[in-house]
Amino acid sequence: MAVVMGVLIVSFGVWGIADIFRGFGQSSLAKVGGTEISTEQFRQIYTDKLQQLGRQFGRPLTQEQARAFGLDRQVLQQTIAEAALDEDARRMGLGQSDAEVMRTIYNDPNFKGLGGAFDPARFQATIRQFGYSEQRYLAEQRRVGLRRQIVGTVAAGLEPPKVLIDALARYQNEQRSIEYVKLDAAQAGTIDPPSPEALAAYFEDHKTQFRAPEYRKLSFVVINPEEIGKWSEVSDEDAKKIFEQNRDKFGTQEKREVSQMVFPNADEAQAARGRITSGMSFDDLAKERNLNLSDVDLGMIAKSAIIDPAIADAAFSLPSGEISQPIPGRFGVALVKIGKIEPGAMPSYESVAAQIKKEIATERARAKVSEIQNKMEDERSGGANVVEASQKLGLTPVTIDAVDRSGRLPNGQPVTNIPRGLDVVSQAFNSDVGVDNEPIAFAGGYVWYDVLGITPTRERTLDEVRSQVEAKWREDQISSKLRAKAAEMVQKLEQGGTLAAEAASVGTKVETAAGLQRTATPSGIPSAVVTAAFRTPKDGVGQTPGAGGSEWIVFRVTDVSVPPVDTASDEFKKMKDTLQRGWADEEIAQYVRKIESEIGTSINQSAFAQVTGANN
Repeated sequence: MAVVMGVLIVSFGVWGIADIFRGFGQSSLAKVGGTEISTEQFRQIYTDKLQQLGRQFGRPLTQEQARAFGLDRQVLQQTIAEAALDEDARRMGLGQSDAEVMRTIYNDPNFKGLGGAFDPARFQATIRQFGYSEQRYLAEQRRVGLRRQIVGTVAAGLEPPKVLIDALARYQNEQRSIEYVKLDAAQAGTIDPPSPEALAAYFEDHKTQFRAPEYRKLSFVVINPEEIGKWSEVSDEDAKKIFEQNRDKFGTQEKREVSQMVFPNADEAQAARGRITSGMSFDDLAKERNLNLSDVDLGMIAKSAIIDPAIADAAFSLPSGEISQPIPGRFGVALVKIGKIEPGAMPSYESVAAQIKKEIATERARAKVSEIQNKMEDERSGGANVVEASQKLGLTPVTIDAVDRSGRLPNGQPVTNIPRGLDVVSQAFNSDVGVDNEPIAFAGGYVWYDVLGITPTRERTLDEVRSQVEAKWREDQISSKLRAKAAEMVQKLEQGGTLAAEAASVGTKVETAAGLQRTATPSGIPSAVVTAAFRTPKDGVGQTPGAGGSEWIVFRVTDVSVPPVDTASDEFKKMKDTLQRGWADEEIAQYVRKIESEIGTSINQSAFAQVTGANN
């Protein structure tokens, strides 16, 4: 898994999957060939990655957790790989035209407005939010484009061996059936309450489990287009105007089954049309011209998805079953055949009015984010804390009296008034009381926060957590008895006993599960049971914990089978694509490692430890 993650990190960087927004400082964290990676540059990259994962997990990711996952090394590897590819592009003299860079930017959905077209104002606001000038952003996108050229060439034509595909398909499709019994608290028997002495001794042995975590009091305010948009009112007149201008966006477009054949000139196209109208099929003519059906069949397609406007207009003006007259197109003279037609559907204005108004309000709010940001910074530089500055500007700050590193309140419940994906808690635990923190970039805007107080971690007394200690003691007692009972049952089964007899002896029943697969956990079957079943041979028996510590499963594998592989199935195609991408990623990783060894790479471990918190 570590190797796979390392390869994926490299491919993410060179394929441009993640946004790359960087700041520059003076001190150097790493040097790759002639390229220096500054400490501040890497700090921004690393912080962005933590925030991205926090949004995916729905909770903040601390620096300690990131290091435990190896994220610090992975991000460093990705950053060095990108720098190595940039050096390689310079060595080979590669370049990318301004037109190609602009095409990529124009097609980026992050920069499109309500009408679906490139919005210059939105582009400027977005890159400015991440500290980019237009020239710097264009230069960065050109570097990403050159990396794609290199890795696209390295990975071109790679195909995993058929024997590997077949082996993986058999492994993933293998199925097992089991019979099993569940042992729970009822089979554990009577659990007498612990004596005061026993409970006190148990608490002493497990005291760290009941320790009170460190809590922090913090306040924050969110300024982003969505929040500001809530304050805006949009008239029906404005919303209806957008609705009329973008009807295709809100409705379901008409789709048609379109086939197209291109000819060098109009005479050949007209002659071919005559043969078709005389009885020759469109497909037979394609075969005669040595064309594959995939070369002429555009499939079920919307008008907006057809690249050539002349072809699109003709295709959507013909009835089903009709062959067009020769059409002068961009790539030659074409004939178009229309098959099945799926009509479009247009919703009423009333059914989408709320959505349109929200989008308009959010779009208008984007321009206000920068204005409010400047005012907030002015208030902060004047000595105001987050609460004071927010209230002066008419904003609504949030104050949390006590939260631990995991985002939970003292009662154990998760905090509910922090926007999903915002890692303000982990940021607060990396700060201190009285520190003027830098704002966090979040959802197209910013978040300002203050740490108002710190409650240190401490050991709780037994009286404070007596009920939790008693519950945990009881759970451990049940788990211990069930484990012993399961081991006894397995021993009897291995000596020739039946699962039915063993189930009857403890007052439970035999259940069955068929068609289990390694990659799927059916409802009601704990994943641990599936894992254990695939480690056990046919007719073999085993045991494994069930749901929590108060359930144990004893099972027998009754059948092992490998169904035939359906190479036309979506699952097989997805597996093959994933394997092929992994194959390409490994080849790219080897190429990058070769570049790094040739041009030389050095790392400032002290600066790296400072950025990732390893020296704290």
